[in-house]
Amino acid sequence: QVDLVETGGGLVQPGGSLRLSCTASGGTFSGYAIGWFRQAPGKEREFVAATRWTGGNTYSADSVKGRFSVSKDRANSAVYLQMNSLKPEDTAVYYCAVGRPITSTMATASAYYYWGRGTQVTVSA
Repeated sequence: QVDLVETGGGLVQPGGSLRLSCTASGGTFSGYAIGWFRQAPGKEREFVAATRWTGGNTYSADSVKGRFSVSKDRANSAVYLQMNSLKPEDTAVYYCAVGRPITSTMATASAYYYWGRGTQVTVSA
């Protein structure tokens, strides 16, 4: 069992930035891929970005390419989602998740085993 905690959400103006953090307790990220997903009110959960704990590949949705990036902090056993140039449509609850998806399923929520409780990101003037 891996317990995940997301932090760093909040209210930000359009064009602003936030950095979300995902940390694990009761386990480690070793051997897993770590994904970020989001869910806006009335919408389905959607993939945002992902990375493997081992290896340098990262994956991101077209809607956030060039604005969001995912990175790893091995010293602190954390994974970050850096979000820049935020737009109102980025407003959602953001979740981190871990699993062992193959490359073709990195964006598939069902490929991830453990999920955090989420952190709210609100982009509004």
